[in-house]
Amino acid sequence: MVTTKRARWHHLLVFIAPALIIYTLFMAWPLVDSLRLSFYTREGSVVTFVGLDNFDRLFNEPIYSDRLWNALKHNIQFFLIFMAIQNPMGLLLAALVSSSRLKGRAIYRTIVFVPTTMSIVIIGWIWTLMLNPLWGVVSDFVEFVGLGWIIPSQGWLGSTATALPVVTLVGVWQYIGMPFVLFLASLVAINEELIEAARVDGATPWGIFWRIKFPLVLPTAGIVAILTFVGNFSAFDNVYVMQGSQAGPDYATDLLGVFFYRTSFGFLGAKADLHMGTTIATVMFAIILTGVVLYLFGVQRRLIRD
Repeated sequence: MVTTKRARWHHLLVFIAPALIIYTLFMAWPLVDSLRLSFYTREGSVVTFVGLDNFDRLFNEPIYSDRLWNALKHNIQFFLIFMAIQNPMGLLLAALVSSSRLKGRAIYRTIVFVPTTMSIVIIGWIWTLMLNPLWGVVSDFVEFVGLGWIIPSQGWLGSTATALPVVTLVGVWQYIGMPFVLFLASLVAINEELIEAARVDGATPWGIFWRIKFPLVLPTAGIVAILTFVGNFSAFDNVYVMQGSQAGPDYATDLLGVFFYRTSFGFLGAKADLHMGTTIATVMFAIILTGVVLYLFGVQRRLIRD
């Protein structure tokens, strides 16, 4: 018995060790080291421990604080647009595709999920070309349907009013496949007998969805919401690809991730300051951690009890 248990532990260690080592080297250690660097500053080749001074500068010096609150405001808008459009649309599409009466379901699933698997750089570059005010097909289509008056004179990505919503909607289009798949898996797992019983009792399709399916997918909706929160408050790539080289009009598309990048690496002529960059990263980590903890102890427990 003892030999068997030891052998099992050895087998478990062999399987876990490679993933644990890779995760520690490329995820855990960089995170811990970033937290450490936020308490130091560099003057030339001299690195000095400054405690919370970097955080004081971040929140009180206008050169940092103005950009921080600007980026945080944009991140909140970014998140709210995803929550208001992507997740409800993902649930709606999943509900439609999960119907056993729909023909060609596999094709529709593929069409919805394919953008999620595509390169972010390629997606961003294609949409940047499509939104170009001179030769972009989006402007041509809008003019064709008689809505040319809504096209900004500076272009979709050059206007303070439209730059962030447009970039966000492109992200919604690309990533809608993730909530779609999660909702679809949850809907497919619902016992078909419940649906048939409701139909026999005369329930309408809307009644079946609202009173049977929706309550059963609420735990999944909670998971999708927290994944959206984490993804949005660590977002960088799609916004940078579409707007990073321009910085947007008055930094209208700056998110916390973009602000972190520009501060760390001195983008657009700004002085590179890795320690202030890691300070911003620490604030991002604190925001994300707070949201996750509130979800785990405030929302998930209620969903499980219900």
